[in-house]
Amino acid sequence: MSEELEDGNLMSKTEAFLTFVVLSSWKDTITVLKSCEALSPWAENLQIIRICCDSVAWKASRENSLMADIVDEGGSLFDDVATLRIDHFMRIITAIRAKEARPEIIGKCIMCYAARWLPGMNIESEGLRSYGYGKTELQYSILSGRNEDEGLGHNNETKTIIESLVSLLPPQREAVPCKFLLKMLKMAIVYSASPSLIVELEKRVGLTLENTSVNDLLIPNYKNEDQGKMIEQPGQHTMHNIDVVQRIVEYFLMHEQEQQQQQLQPMSAKSNVSKLMDNYLAEVSRDPNLSITKFQVLAEALPENARTCDDGLYRAIDTYLKTHPSLSECNRKKLCKVMNCEKLSLEASMHAAQNDRLPLRTVIQVLFSKQVKMRAAMRGKEPVANGNHSEHEVSHKTTKTEIMTLKEELENVNAQMAKLQTDYSKLQYEYAKLNNKHRNFLGWSLSWKKIRKTAFFNRKIDGPESSEAQQISNPLASKVNFRRQTMS
Repeated sequence: MSEELEDGNLMSKTEAFLTFVVLSSWKDTITVLKSCEALSPWAENLQIIRICCDSVAWKASRENSLMADIVDEGGSLFDDVATLRIDHFMRIITAIRAKEARPEIIGKCIMCYAARWLPGMNIESEGLRSYGYGKTELQYSILSGRNEDEGLGHNNETKTIIESLVSLLPPQREAVPCKFLLKMLKMAIVYSASPSLIVELEKRVGLTLENTSVNDLLIPNYKNEDQGKMIEQPGQHTMHNIDVVQRIVEYFLMHEQEQQQQQLQPMSAKSNVSKLMDNYLAEVSRDPNLSITKFQVLAEALPENARTCDDGLYRAIDTYLKTHPSLSECNRKKLCKVMNCEKLSLEASMHAAQNDRLPLRTVIQVLFSKQVKMRAAMRGKEPVANGNHSEHEVSHKTTKTEIMTLKEELENVNAQMAKLQTDYSKLQYEYAKLNNKHRNFLGWSLSWKKIRKTAFFNRKIDGPESSEAQQISNPLASKVNFRRQTMS
């Protein structure tokens, strides 16, 4: 087959066919790569796999090529590359990165491959809205893509695919969306990927946390010792993995601090993340097993200047109080400390003033802060948004009405406080009265015991004086015994 016997033999014809026919079409190149999967040692020795991978990488990394242009009538390059085996796919992606292709192209290839080989990647999770609290096992999206008869070999293969895809991710933030990273994080937790890979995914999610949604952050709480199965005793654990989200927020704050120190960009993403975390707290607070400590730590993870308004945080606190009606007064006060009453809007303040679930101290703080704001607005300390006179009059009338309403509510609260103070004073008076009676009785009994021990009662008297003394002492003793019996 070589040229030693005759020119134009089979080997030279095969090389010419691969160069001018197969490699000119990326679809035929991928077909050759798939056929080499069963002939890996010989195809590797003949450099067929390397030539095909370099050809696909060159076509995908052309400077004038856009992702929309890499499409043929038979399909797209990404879909065809996703049909390859993981080792061949890794070689193609490595060759594409070596050609300095755009990170969006590499990310698109990885996303297509994950959608084809990883179950449950294209199914959305609806969180607690679609599931009742009484269920002992939640059918989340990732579990719905798995079969019950999957063996250990299939799980190891899926774990290898997850770890390989994460290692291929470009470092640029725009390579893949945060939604895809969170899905990969859920899959990594389900199939017990290496801890270093999970940490890497958490850090990458923290870089783009402001671009995600609440449903993407709802990570089911799985058992570590059993892959892919939910906890069997939900009464002892939360339905969602709160610790992972807390670590993601910490990585986000670390990244924002670095950006601020380098003066690369302002900390504008904190506002979006604060709204996201308030909505997340409102969602997970419906979990009956969520402790106050976890709620408080997650609510206080962001700095105070990250929230311009605490309405979302108040909604989460109110939802938590609804789910936990047996919460003690001390825990209610502890829960409400994470909220700044001065950052509540007028609508939220009106709702909080009439909320029976809040502690009385928090209600008074809300009313006081709104009254201070109203007084400042009436005195002109706060600028008017519009210079229109008619709008200013309407807002002035509205402000006066709101102030009157707040004054009435404050008077009602003061009346209730006065009533409680009166009742408390009465109880103190009754308690002091009973305490004084008890002390007087103890003093009288001790004095009587001392008198009985004196020589007048101990000495013996003869004659008629003794009989008279007995007549005097007996009725006294009988009266004392009678009083002791009645008191006991």
